[in-house]
Amino acid sequence: MNREPFETMPNVMDAKQLAKALQISKAGAYNLLNALDFPTLRIGGRKMVMKSELIAWLKRHTNSKE
Repeated sequence: MNREPFETMPNVMDAKQLAKALQISKAGAYNLLNALDFPTLRIGGRKMVMKSELIAWLKRHTNSKE
């Protein structure tokens, strides 16, 4: 499987799309969007995340042994 995991997701995601991308509940997505270290983008009253920022955040928060 060589495809980018979020290839088909939009470049800016709301809570529902974030939940789908990460296969978590919508409440879990809102928890992430409200976390202090999560790269949230505010558009009006909506909290969203840019796909590129999400991928970078996931890489920073992944425990891996190199």
